[in-house]
Amino acid sequence: MEKQIWKPGTLLSPVPPAIVTCGSMERPNLLTVAWTGIVNSNPPMTYVSIRPERYSYGLIKESGEFAINLTTGALVRAADFCGVRSGKDLDKFEATHLHPQKAEKISAPLLAESPLSLECRVVKALPLGSHEMFLAEIVAVQVDASLVDENGRLNLGKCNLAAYAHGEYFALGKRIGTFGFSVKKRRRGPPSRKKQAK
Repeated sequence: MEKQIWKPGTLLSPVPPAIVTCGSMERPNLLTVAWTGIVNSNPPMTYVSIRPERYSYGLIKESGEFAINLTTGALVRAADFCGVRSGKDLDKFEATHLHPQKAEKISAPLLAESPLSLECRVVKALPLGSHEMFLAEIVAVQVDASLVDENGRLNLGKCNLAAYAHGEYFALGKRIGTFGFSVKKRRRGPPSRKKQAK
C-alpha cells in the first residue's frame, strides 16, 4: 500500500462526538467534544480537551466537574449544533429541546436523552497549546436500564452509537468481533455420525 507523507495532524479516527454537560442544574450547558477518551482503568479516568476561549472551559475550570454523555444517532444533530454554537449566546438545552438531569455525585447536570453518562471530577488541568486537557476521575456512571440484560450485562449495541471521522458523523454498524475473539479457542461440537459409526 503506497502512502503519502503529510504534516502532523489530528487524524486519529473514529472518535466519539461526545456531548459534555457542565455548569449547574440552574445554569446548565452543553458542549460537544471529540478530544476525549479513557486513560486509566483503576481508578477509572478520562479526559476532555477544550479550547480556553470556549464558554464551557470557564465553567469546568471553576467547578472542576463535568459529565460525558454518549451520543446516539438520534442525538447527532444536537451534538453538531452544540459543537458549533456557544452557550454564551444561547441556552443550548432549550435550543436543542434536550433536558438536564440531576447527577448522583457531581453538581454538573447529565443529559437525560443520553443512554449512558460518565460523572467526572477533574484531578488535573494540563495546558497543551490550543487546548487544555482536564484529566478527571469517573466517580459514577448512569446507564439506561433498557440496555442492561437480566444478568446485568451492558449492551451498548442496542442504542445506535455515533462516531466522528474527519468532519463526518457515522452510525456504528454491525458487530464484527468481541474483545479477545482472535485468541479464543474454538468450541468442539459433538462428534460426527461417521465417527460414531466407527
